[in-house]
Amino acid sequence: MKQFSNSAPILAAALLASAAPAGAQSLDQQINDGFAAATGWFVNFIFSAFPGTSFPWIVAWLVIAATVFTFYFVFIQFRAFPHSIALVKGDYSDPNDAGEVSHFQALATALSGTVGLGNIAGVAVAVGIGGPGATFWMILAGLMGMASKFTECTLGVKYRNEYPDGTVSGGPMYYMTKGFAERNLPAGKFLAILFSVFCILGALGGGNMFQANQAHAQIANVVGDYPGWITGIIFAVIVFAVIVGGLQSIAKVTEKVVPFMGVMYVLTALVIILMNADQVGWAFGQIFEGAFTGLGVAGGMVGALIQGFKRAAFSNEAGVGSAAIAHSAVRTKEPITEGFVSLLEPFIDTVVICTMTALVIIITGQLVSDPNTGIYLLDEGASTIQTIDGNKGVALTSAAFSSAFGWFQYVLAIAVILFAFSTMISWSYYGLKAWTFLFGEGKSKELVFKVIFCIFVVIGASASLGPVIDFSDAAIFAMAVVNIIALYLLMPIVKRELHSYQSRLKSGEIRKFH
Repeated sequence: MKQFSNSAPILAAALLASAAPAGAQSLDQQINDGFAAATGWFVNFIFSAFPGTSFPWIVAWLVIAATVFTFYFVFIQFRAFPHSIALVKGDYSDPNDAGEVSHFQALATALSGTVGLGNIAGVAVAVGIGGPGATFWMILAGLMGMASKFTECTLGVKYRNEYPDGTVSGGPMYYMTKGFAERNLPAGKFLAILFSVFCILGALGGGNMFQANQAHAQIANVVGDYPGWITGIIFAVIVFAVIVGGLQSIAKVTEKVVPFMGVMYVLTALVIILMNADQVGWAFGQIFEGAFTGLGVAGGMVGALIQGFKRAAFSNEAGVGSAAIAHSAVRTKEPITEGFVSLLEPFIDTVVICTMTALVIIITGQLVSDPNTGIYLLDEGASTIQTIDGNKGVALTSAAFSSAFGWFQYVLAIAVILFAFSTMISWSYYGLKAWTFLFGEGKSKELVFKVIFCIFVVIGASASLGPVIDFSDAAIFAMAVVNIIALYLLMPIVKRELHSYQSRLKSGEIRKFH
């Protein structure tokens, strides 16, 4: 583990050094070039290590795992749903249990890491490429993913480290080492180190740089073009002010920001849906028809299925392992209870919020289909019709909402900022726990990571989208591969915990505190 101790600071220093102005290039361009040069080897290594790897491959990896867990635990996401709500309400919470945050705060922290730009732009891309039918598969994948979250978050709490000062550390790296040892399985330590490295990179990429990059893009769309490093510095200062206070500081922010931004976004969507109530039945008809028919090229059944599953998998992160780190900090002595709470996360993120976005896009008629090719297009007025891609996602969502409320572009800019900010502070905690697993606990070691994290906020806002997405996708892909291997091998332990808890709950040994 010693070999990793100085790599991240050196990388960050090199990136900033390469950002120095040179010739006619802007500071943003210099930062982008430096980042692309410094991380290209990692992207190439990950995807060359898995020949033929593409998004459908990793989506299949996540969805198959979710299906296995759903059947193995006999549809636990539906059976335990009422009890999950009771746990979030605090009905079974003992304030004397070990941990740092409540069930609700743990859920809010984890949600803040998943509810984000994917719910705004990602869903639009899925529907834009796969058609309305992508919504059906997105909902199905979200429901199945609830079982993956249940599995990984139960293990996260069961094998966490609890320290004398009341703090805890948990996540895949801990259940890989302790759980594998308990079952006499080899390579647990190796997988834990591998996951920790990928988690740090994922935190710096998808959980940080991508958020800063897209937040700057949306702000620039409203106020006009300006250098990204300015946005980056402002975000970095605010993020550092929050994360320097530790998880309790993060939880206090996320438990306020997440409900606010979620309610604001969903209420706006509900108003638009109610304004077009006569179109709701037609919209669901389009969703089901598109899910099971082969009409069109990109919008046929296969295209809809891939796009729907892709959006759900990358929106709720079920199986990636990141949320298990946040949920591990909960106050409880029953690991299975946080498994129950965590299964609400894909439901809220994907089944509720993502579906709301899709319905608004379909109902408002901003998406048009080419009658000759079946390819879906963004209708930007009489003069311009463009195909949907990664850069048109926010534009499609903005157009759909703005068709009802002309001022929505400003609300969307606020929502993007809040989504990006909450995702960054949550992923800073995920990366920090992976960092301390590799290098040990201690305020000075933690401060090093927090500074590096904030440096990458500036880099992300300054760099172009392409290198940022490539780096982020490679890291999250690698996290999921390692984590799901561990979940398959440790799921019998989760079943044992589940049976024990259910029998004690039925006998009355476990009872409500409130």
